[in-house]
Amino acid sequence: MEPTAAVLFDLDGTLVDGRYLHTVCWWQALAQYGHRVPMARVHAALGMSVEQLLDEVLGPGRRPGEDDPITAAHTALHAQYWPALRPFEAAGPLLRECAARGWQVVLLGPAAARELAVLRRALAADDLPVGDDLLVAAGPPGPERLRAALALVDAAAEHSVLVADTVWQVRAAERIGLPCIAVRTSGIADEELRVAGAVEVHQDLGALLAQLNDSLLARPRVFGKVPGR
Repeated sequence: MEPTAAVLFDLDGTLVDGRYLHTVCWWQALAQYGHRVPMARVHAALGMSVEQLLDEVLGPGRRPGEDDPITAAHTALHAQYWPALRPFEAAGPLLRECAARGWQVVLLGPAAARELAVLRRALAADDLPVGDDLLVAAGPPGPERLRAALALVDAAAEHSVLVADTVWQVRAAERIGLPCIAVRTSGIADEELRVAGAVEVHQDLGALLAQLNDSLLARPRVFGKVPGR
């Protein structure tokens, strides 16, 4: 029996245009609790889990007991933008083309149920199926969420691909031997993404779709072979 070849897409920041909103909301939430952190530093930490992000941006200034209220403040601020969230222009066509080529598509979503529901609705704006049968692995960013996503479809990392937009996601994929295609939808530089381990870097989803025949996503990869259509 041939193993499943899966392509994992991060919802927030890769398929749905919202990464910069998180930067602003974390920056404002931190300021509410007296932490004056440069916005660029916050942006560079996106793609981490909440605990890792706060540790990265606050360092020794992180105070016990503040994580939950800062996180709640971020969620409240970010919720103001939820009605405006939209998918990137090529998100729908790219997902449909990957499925048509034989890839098992799995989406990666946040652990918070409300935010996950919002992102699913945002993706639905592009006429994508977002019913209960949509395969979504929800949880904090990191290797464990990637492993859970692969387990959903009984896929092996070496036969699968992650499409993501931050350095931390690329590094998480590398830790479990999962090839990663990076897109610059969050404004991260090509060199940073490649140094982190990305095997391909594309300007956006449209550029990836246009170059799909020359990409790792050209065909599902099984045991190192490229099966015909």
